[in-house]
Amino acid sequence: MVCHAVRSCVLSDRIDPEIDKSERADLAEAGPWTLPLDAWHREQGARMVEFAGYWMPVQYEGIIAEHLWTRENAGLFDVSHMGQLKVSGKGAAEALERLLPGDISALKPGKVRYSLLLAENGGILDDLMVTNAGDHLYLVVNGATKWDDIAHLHEGLPDEIVLSHLDEDGLLALQGPKASAALAKLEIRPLPTELKFMQAGPFLWGDVPLGISRSGYTGEDGFEINVPAAHITALAGALCEQPEVKPVGLGARDSLRLEAGLPLYGHDLSEETDPVSADLTFAISKKRRTEGGFPGSERILGLLSDGAARLRVGLKLDGRMAGREGAGVFSGETQVGAVTSGGFSPSLQRPIAMAYVDTACAVDGTALAIEMRGKRLDATVAPMPFVPHHYYR
Repeated sequence: MVCHAVRSCVLSDRIDPEIDKSERADLAEAGPWTLPLDAWHREQGARMVEFAGYWMPVQYEGIIAEHLWTRENAGLFDVSHMGQLKVSGKGAAEALERLLPGDISALKPGKVRYSLLLAENGGILDDLMVTNAGDHLYLVVNGATKWDDIAHLHEGLPDEIVLSHLDEDGLLALQGPKASAALAKLEIRPLPTELKFMQAGPFLWGDVPLGISRSGYTGEDGFEINVPAAHITALAGALCEQPEVKPVGLGARDSLRLEAGLPLYGHDLSEETDPVSADLTFAISKKRRTEGGFPGSERILGLLSDGAARLRVGLKLDGRMAGREGAGVFSGETQVGAVTSGGFSPSLQRPIAMAYVDTACAVDGTALAIEMRGKRLDATVAPMPFVPHHYYR
């Protein structure tokens, strides 16, 4: 479980506003911390690595095997390192809406929305999921940025809005075409399999409260499950007793999201990128495109109107060598961009990548090259996702 000393110095019913950047850096650097499932992962034979300030399982039986299992069956991911936040109080949706480009006040109870936390210049501070949980808003933010996100939200929200860190809860993701069948066997009430993509609700597993959404980060059907940390080992064990389910580590999570064309913060997204260049304009609601009123709106709406200089694109590479983050992308002898994520696709049996390239080179089918270790690898701009999504709609 996350160190109690961290909780006591940061958290109360309302997040402490006096935590400055150096203290937040100390919190991040004081780890790696262990998560509630740490011992369980080690019992399953996981190889543990430091990630986002925590010890996390990178693989169990192998990245490719776990990747393909998830595409065909159901993989169980521990994502308890993510930041789970609760925003409550009168006018919470309207207050949060001033920090995000989505129409949060129109989000109906039980609905989930992808959104972006934006800087004043329109740069992306983080991407996140927002759920209308009825009497409050539930946010899931990236683990590597959660302390800065908490501070930014605290600073941007009015005093009457309460921001709470749900640090006593864990988070599991059950992903794959057989996730629904496996979850149905656990006698959770009501049936979570009645949910559709981007819907959520409160559930009970025996007397254990769960928050379940039909969402995920693999492109497959699946669920994310908020569970009290005291019960997460029992829940993980019960799920993995099902023949459809195996535990899956960070390595396959990354290759799955890359095939699904889903960006990773800190790699494909950063404060130097904006929603238009990142091809995330769907996160800007129709109302906000007209009214603005969110951080960086003047710049972002201008980019929507005039176009961005660079765009995030998918690339399919020839051969077997993968293009890695930071590799230059060339059109002839002119560098026109850089790779932000790359790897070998187990599903397609070829290397794929994401990159930011000059807009003139962002057309599907454009022939480019990636420079790796002094060699040029032929690449072609390809539509994303590389592997079709299979969300349950």
